[in-house]
Amino acid sequence: MKKFFGIIFAVIFLLTGCGEVQEVKADVAPVPPPDPIEEKLNSMTLKEKIGQMVMIGVYGTELNDDIIFSLNNYHFGGVIFFDRNLESVAQAKKFANDIEYAANQKVPLFFATDEEGGRVARGRNFLEVAPSQESIGLSGHPTNATFWAKHNATILKSIGVNINFAPVADVGSHDTRSFGDNAQFVAEYVDAAAKGYEAENFLYTLKHFPGIGKSKIDPHKEISSVEDSKAILDAEDLPPFRKIIREHDNSRFMIMVGHLRYDALDPVNSASLSPAVMTGLLRNELGFSGVVITDDLEMGAIKNNTDLPSLGVKMILAGGDIALVCHNYESQQIVYNSILEAVQRGEISEERINESVRRILRMKAHLQ
Repeated sequence: MKKFFGIIFAVIFLLTGCGEVQEVKADVAPVPPPDPIEEKLNSMTLKEKIGQMVMIGVYGTELNDDIIFSLNNYHFGGVIFFDRNLESVAQAKKFANDIEYAANQKVPLFFATDEEGGRVARGRNFLEVAPSQESIGLSGHPTNATFWAKHNATILKSIGVNINFAPVADVGSHDTRSFGDNAQFVAEYVDAAAKGYEAENFLYTLKHFPGIGKSKIDPHKEISSVEDSKAILDAEDLPPFRKIIREHDNSRFMIMVGHLRYDALDPVNSASLSPAVMTGLLRNELGFSGVVITDDLEMGAIKNNTDLPSLGVKMILAGGDIALVCHNYESQQIVYNSILEAVQRGEISEERINESVRRILRMKAHLQ
């Protein structure tokens, strides 16, 4: 009997107190919150995604049937304003708001313009124009670049623009558009300007990668080649771009690629259509993870040398994200349709489209 009670006591001891059997719980990883960028991307149709990859120019100073047709049928993700679109602060702001409303898209539109200062400035009849970048450089004070970048951000916000196609990061362009002719000096001033835009939570653009300071021909008219070696480009043209890429949030600025040809990088294609420039140099070597936009695809340097239907396709295959088509409605539709058809026939994968749209959506998240 004593032996029996001893066994019972032992069993009870094992089931209670120090001998309590602990419930074993498996470690369950917490479920990560949904990624808003991926959610937005997954909500978009292919046609909507492709529309995000084309920025257009429009005509008129108020909403009209041509603009509504373009936005509703092609889902274009951005509009660039020229002087032809701008009459006053109130008019420009209403125009931008009306376009945004008519577009009725899942994400905000980019509204861009070229407000560099000096001779390249929009709305100078009613906006205070900043000095040229050359004048700011000659002042000897990088803080002036910060001041005028803040000024540009403020006036552009007032007219509904949310991204500036400035500052110019070219070295020694000799047309008043460059801060100077020394790469490190220009890098310091471009950095100061970038800080000014970021202080105002305003998006900006570095142009014209990989640098057009050595151009001998106006790319608006015809293409020209830069014959310098890669080593010279590294030392004399790339430092301003390299500094901002390394030291700033890449989702807060675009890089605009120009239409010059750089023989040491790609002797066949202009920079805006070159895998060696946009993917090899800009993405892989310099590590840029943000949005790459072309200069206007209707410039003579590019339009006169490549058939229009292939431009958007080549831009994407080279590593670009947004095709800028500033002037002709038919050209804009041709570029859009050629990209859509390239995806439909398998020349461009939808995942490649998604890569660009992710970058665009990350940038547009700053506009929410």
